Amino acid sequence: MAVCIAIIGKDNSPLYIGTTDLDKELELQYRVHAALDVVEEKCMPGTKALQESKDLYLGLLYSTENHKIYGYVTNTKIKFIIVVDSGNIALRENEVRSMFRNLHILYTDAVCNPFYLPGEQLTSLKFDKCIRNIMGGNQ
Repeated sequence: MAVCIAIIGKDNSPLYIGTTDLDKELELQYRVHAALDVVEEKCMPGTKALQESKDLYLGLLYSTENHKIYGYVTNTKIKFIIVVDSGNIALRENEVRSMFRNLHILYTDAVCNPFYLPGEQLTSLKFDKCIRNIMGGNQ
């Protein structure tokens, strides 16, 4: 389903970036960082999109020949970016929303760990395994 999942902190520092293809990891990280500009644009105070919707899901940020990039922002300004393969035409909007919901729950569980220091990268093996399950479509 997803080829890359990224969690970006409120200061735009990467907290977690997971990819399925190590050969394309650098390209996917570039796509994620390019998507941050679109996320910032959509979340600017006073924008029409922000006033109309209180939804955390930002929808499709942009697409390229090979990938579609979706975004989600939490109330605490943590950004979730999911990159999916453009060839996956069976993926519906509600499935992407479900992936973000599951990702948000996983993130919340990870940061509620008393040994996690806020703002540091997420290095938990359990968290990584759960993210890999979301990327594989095993929800």
